[in-house]
Amino acid sequence: MSLLDSVNSPGDIRGLSIKQLEKLCSEIRQYMIECCARNPGHLGASLGAVELAVALHYTYNTPVDKIVWDVGHQAYAHKIITGRREQFRTNRTYRGISGFPKMSESIYDTFGTGHSSTSVSAALGMAAAAGISGTDEKIVAVIGDGALTGGMAFEGLNNAGSMKTDILVILNDNHISIDEGMGALHNYLLKIATSETYNRIKNHVWDLIGSTRLRRSVQKFMFSTKMAVLRSGSLFESLGFRYFGAIDGNDIGQLTTTLTSLRNIKGPKLLHVITKKGKGYRPAEEDQTVWHAPGTFDPISGQRTVPAEDGIARYQDVFGETLLELARADSRIVAVTPAMASGCGMNIMMKEIPERTFDVGIAEQHAVTFSAGLAASGLLPFCNIYSSFMQRAYDSVIHDVALQKLKVILCLDRAGLVGEDGATHHGVFDMAAFRPVPNLLIASPLNELDLRNLMYTATLDECDAPIIIRYPRGKGEGVNWRSSAFSALPVGKGRLLHEGSGTALLSIGPIGNRAAEAVRMASERGKQVLHYDMIFLKPMDEDILRDVCSRTDRIITVEDASVIGGLHSAVCEYVSAHAPGHTVIGLGIPDRFVEQGSIKQLREECGISTADILEAIIQ
Repeated sequence: MSLLDSVNSPGDIRGLSIKQLEKLCSEIRQYMIECCARNPGHLGASLGAVELAVALHYTYNTPVDKIVWDVGHQAYAHKIITGRREQFRTNRTYRGISGFPKMSESIYDTFGTGHSSTSVSAALGMAAAAGISGTDEKIVAVIGDGALTGGMAFEGLNNAGSMKTDILVILNDNHISIDEGMGALHNYLLKIATSETYNRIKNHVWDLIGSTRLRRSVQKFMFSTKMAVLRSGSLFESLGFRYFGAIDGNDIGQLTTTLTSLRNIKGPKLLHVITKKGKGYRPAEEDQTVWHAPGTFDPISGQRTVPAEDGIARYQDVFGETLLELARADSRIVAVTPAMASGCGMNIMMKEIPERTFDVGIAEQHAVTFSAGLAASGLLPFCNIYSSFMQRAYDSVIHDVALQKLKVILCLDRAGLVGEDGATHHGVFDMAAFRPVPNLLIASPLNELDLRNLMYTATLDECDAPIIIRYPRGKGEGVNWRSSAFSALPVGKGRLLHEGSGTALLSIGPIGNRAAEAVRMASERGKQVLHYDMIFLKPMDEDILRDVCSRTDRIITVEDASVIGGLHSAVCEYVSAHAPGHTVIGLGIPDRFVEQGSIKQLREECGISTADILEAIIQ
């Protein structure tokens, strides 16, 4: 029997030797590869953090002591050794376990994550609570170097340093290799810095000196001298943290020794560990971007399963190629992304026109206000942010863009249900959130060609306000778009898709294609439905609403977004004011958080599949 088979909780690993821990890490890594080969997930970062997860649970008394993982991409080993080894085979599947830490799933998941840069703030809250209640539990936050670019991470670090709370922040750095020439010096400094004797003497000296001018002078001297040798820790020291590292985050022996020493040091501490993304699996080590989330693959050869070409482009390809085409024709156009260049397709323009493309890191709020600054100076920025991540920049959109009516083209990728990433990533709140904001235009394309033309429309003088263009992840409808000349779409106008009477159906966005299928099926049954594609949520085409209300008193709305606050609410508001007594049925995302699953499964669960729309029409 393997070591992993005997591990059902962290308590099962705490009596193991370092050699046994090394073997366990190897088995976890292999198990993770085997599971993710059949059931895709975020593999690369988790492969690199196996030793870190094992060392933390080995050293700390979890779940009494609490570990807060940032984002959660690196937490697969954590899930496997906390009683979910067999359940991990269902990772990210419908009604399986979540791909991210989730409080309702396990007592070891101390805080739900999925969006970056939250771990320090959450862990600080837990540490403050422990201080108030007088418990001796230890709190650890794990944050990646990418997530550290998020402003919230620095807000948490700044607050933690000033509060002097007992907290350990682990910086999991998987982009920088250990400098071999500095390794011995780093280890020597680390041994001194984590020594119980050293820290006892240091704290005693500080207590004797007291909070005086002399103490500040001594600290300043020690700080400048130490940082001359260990420059990388100066930022964290200036925020009030004791900095330790960098150490090899894939050396389980060094990790456990270091964490054991740090556990007994009070106050805010930061341990800098260097891990290798994709560690232990050659394909993942050699192409870290692709193997962040590689899809299915052969675990032996590393050959990824590439779906057969069907000629249907992804919306991300449409965005990327159209953006480059528009930018070549208009020198005002610039592009901004918060660390999602390849995911959204902006890497296409980045490769061809790098001087007008900006990757600002994981910093959505900054991305929007930076774009506003570009617009204020006469440029025409396309700012592409995933819909669920745009929630973080809500104030920036209102205060810095809409209030000043600066023409920023906000492209919300991953709008609607996104599938296996689940509740943290579904982009279903954008229309409800932004519809009340003055000066904003909101549109959603029916297909690839509409996305191309909406992007073009947004660049024209006739579109004289900031605009949100929302569209989903993945393949479009197979509509020819590459060979089509640009054609402006009238702002605030929808279009008739199917003539009919008795019942009217109003849809917005690509979900309208499923609605069109249902309308066609209803037609085959002898029921002719009046179907409009609204295209714009704001301003809404009131000519269509007047036409619909004059011809029928039965209306169905369909949207791949919250049924509260979006298209359904807008139509209900109009009907209440102009055609009271009409019946409006809303199909959309219900008033609850939707978990992970395939798009097909989730549409059926939410009642917006073709069959559900047809049933609503028939009823």
